[in-house]
Amino acid sequence: MIRFLQPAWLLSLLPVIALAGVYVWRQFRRRTYAMRFTNVNLLRAIAPKGLGWRRHVSATALLLALLILGAAMARPSVDKKEPLERATVMLAIDVSLSMEADDVQPTRIEAAQEAAKAFVNELPPTYNLGLVSFAKSANVLVSPTKDRNAVIAGIDGLTLAEATATGEAVFTSLDAIRSVPADGANGAPPARIVLLSDGYRTSGRSIEDAATAASQANVPVSTIAFGTDTGVVDIRGNLQRVPVDRLSLQQLAENTKGYFYEAASVSELKKVYEDMGSSIGHRVEPREVTQWYAGAALLFGLMAAGLSLIWTSRLP
Repeated sequence: MIRFLQPAWLLSLLPVIALAGVYVWRQFRRRTYAMRFTNVNLLRAIAPKGLGWRRHVSATALLLALLILGAAMARPSVDKKEPLERATVMLAIDVSLSMEADDVQPTRIEAAQEAAKAFVNELPPTYNLGLVSFAKSANVLVSPTKDRNAVIAGIDGLTLAEATATGEAVFTSLDAIRSVPADGANGAPPARIVLLSDGYRTSGRSIEDAATAASQANVPVSTIAFGTDTGVVDIRGNLQRVPVDRLSLQQLAENTKGYFYEAASVSELKKVYEDMGSSIGHRVEPREVTQWYAGAALLFGLMAAGLSLIWTSRLP
């Protein structure tokens, strides 16, 4: 898609459009004067044979050249995806006891582990990837690294614990992102947090505070509400319902300009990760194509001049 970096310069097209209007008006006026000479046969005998339609070709080519030059002044560009070599993705996985529910086969945590490993394998190897687990508190299991085996080993080693500190997971992920080496670049690395949770926050700082911190750091948090509302888990001999807190996770994503997903099976969760993997680690940069416009204008200008010289022996 073509867009203009300095669209105000498109106003330069107005004089060209006006010139085209004057040209058309002059052609109609010329036809009117010709019709006043009523003896058509005598006119054909004494008037030299004209160029006919060919006289409009060079004029049209000249006008097109001017139009394209005017558009070129507005610096046309096309959007291009640029890979971010310092891109950092933090994967935060809920390991609260509710993840032991078997409403997602075989259990929520096992399904999450399987899908998370598929996500890790699909990410380009140039991206940094870190792993955070959270229950009553949040812990960095793997600092941002390009070593995919370390992250997969961390996923395999997840263990469950009591409580759910969703806000702490975001704060801990932000701290891990700040630890990424600058490698000579300016500013923090482009980063995203992918957070999977199945329950309500019961510990740590609020999700609202976490969303504010992520927004200030310009780090979108994409959230996945994983599980069903019919899930139950046995905690110390008591069956407890463990529904999914969709609303809080959706608000966290919206407030940080991330994306919210729902997944109630391992196949749906894999699809969510696949969609995320296709968009993480790229930014859209405008690639200026002024030279294309200048080249087209030059081509039409040469055409106008060449045809005019061939047919009239003078430049337009």
